[in-house]
Amino acid sequence: MNIGKNVKKLRIQKGLTQSELAQVVGVGASMIGHIEKGLKIPSLAVALEMAKFFGCSVEEMCEEESECRTA
Repeated sequence: MNIGKNVKKLRIQKGLTQSELAQVVGVGASMIGHIEKGLKIPSLAVALEMAKFFGCSVEEMCEEESECRTA
């Protein structure tokens, strides 16, 4: 599972800081950092919010070679 790497890639593509993404999905900036480093896995609710924001599915965010693209 590469959700952390994919979240970081998608966040950077959107031009957001960890704090900005955290505000969008309703968690602290440190949680985004932990997710991106692979130290924590987001709850289903947070993963769904991120997927909705990035325009992809939770499954796509977890794939090795994510096809998840930002608009």
